[in-house]
Amino acid sequence: MLLNVEANSTKVQEDLEEEFQSLLSMLEELKEGMLMKIKQDRASRTYELQNQLSACTRALESSEELLEMANHTLQAADSEDFLQAAKQIKDSVTMAPAFRLSLKAKVSDNMSHLMVDFAQERQMLQGLTFLPVPSTPMIDLAESLVADNCVTLVWRMPDEDSKIDHYVLEYRRTNFEGPPRLKEDQPWMVVEGIRHTEYTLTGLKFDMKYMNFRVKACNKAVAGEFSEPVTLETPVPVLVCLGHCLPVSVFLCLSGFSHLCTSLVCPAPAFMFRLDASTSHQNLRVDDLAVEWDAMGGKVQDIKAREKDGKGRTASPVNSPARGTPSPKRMSSGRGGRDRFTAESYTVLGDTLIDGGDHYWEVRYEPDSKAFGVGVAYRSLGRFEQLGKTSASWCLHVNNWLQVSFTAKHANKVKVLDAPVPDCLGVHCDFHQGLLSFYNARTKQLLHTFKAKFTQPLLPAFTVWCGSFHVTTGLQVPSSVRCLQKRGSATSSSNTSLS
Repeated sequence: MLLNVEANSTKVQEDLEEEFQSLLSMLEELKEGMLMKIKQDRASRTYELQNQLSACTRALESSEELLEMANHTLQAADSEDFLQAAKQIKDSVTMAPAFRLSLKAKVSDNMSHLMVDFAQERQMLQGLTFLPVPSTPMIDLAESLVADNCVTLVWRMPDEDSKIDHYVLEYRRTNFEGPPRLKEDQPWMVVEGIRHTEYTLTGLKFDMKYMNFRVKACNKAVAGEFSEPVTLETPVPVLVCLGHCLPVSVFLCLSGFSHLCTSLVCPAPAFMFRLDASTSHQNLRVDDLAVEWDAMGGKVQDIKAREKDGKGRTASPVNSPARGTPSPKRMSSGRGGRDRFTAESYTVLGDTLIDGGDHYWEVRYEPDSKAFGVGVAYRSLGRFEQLGKTSASWCLHVNNWLQVSFTAKHANKVKVLDAPVPDCLGVHCDFHQGLLSFYNARTKQLLHTFKAKFTQPLLPAFTVWCGSFHVTTGLQVPSSVRCLQKRGSATSSSNTSLS
């Protein structure tokens, strides 16, 4: 401790001397600049006045001849000669340089505009002291908001502090209500460099019931203490009020308007699933929630299977739709187990059944993919069947091979969609209502809605050829999507021929 005291005191002393030296250097530069301004102003005025003096001197010298003529004229006895001489003198005076000179100085001798008054700055310098440790912020729960997989946290300082440079926010997920515990399985996540007393965390996965938050203020030298941690529940219920969606925290502020409320909808926990690699086509390489099409995947897996089983079983290494084995269209769609898709069905399913409620997930695909599809399917979808080709699946399909197309498919019926193809699609499935809607995930523009009566549990389904995609799960149903559904926009955008 003694060594640390000596080392730290030496360091802060050196820092103090460096700061004062920097301040002195700045004052010296400022002084030199102001002195230079005074010297330049003096030189400019001196130059102007000297020019005026020189002009006067030259005018007086040129007037000597004129004065001699005037004296000689005064001695003339002939009046006629006198009048003639007077006229000549008048003309000479009019043309003389001195006649056109002004004896008023072109510049002033007043220099008061260059005076200074450092009283305020001197008082400020006298008030210099060591940087205080910033006060502890207080999180304002009334102004904070949880909605649409985002958390907006608002805090305030107990006292105004102009020395604060930035804030540091920390958060972590937990399943425990109440004050945060000292020991948690989840680590604190850190957000630094926040310049305002408000911050929004976006793209969160609400895979746990609660989140802990704390914040601290920092100046250029030291950080203050963390605020008292707070716990927010995730996800937040959504209030449907006359066809519009409001978070509950907003609704609670609308006292006196409770008669407008029609219903309170509490969405189910965010839908979490992973991709079931055991169902994927051999040419699809599945890594958690990411999938990439691999032309050699089938051959490599077939070779590994032969080495493992010692059998001469032949798989179907399909490298492209043009060269692949034709799909047996009439084959029964029943699947005794979760068999791999094969032939031209480059498909993989999710691992979690949808048998109720409404759920939302997003998928971002590589724009250079030659073909891509996303939707839902019954577990009974045949291993040779492609998405949208039978009554057991519904999907949106993007085709960039030969001719670009953007279509909705079900039961081998196709509808061409008149909309730009987004690079990220949102899927909303309301099982009980029989609605499957697709959105531009970035703008929440409704692209298409299927209306159906689902008779079996559904699985998220994806297909890709010569490309890749990534799925994002654990998302709440966005409030804008709920509003569109409640207002009937989904119904007006649906295609009954594909139901």
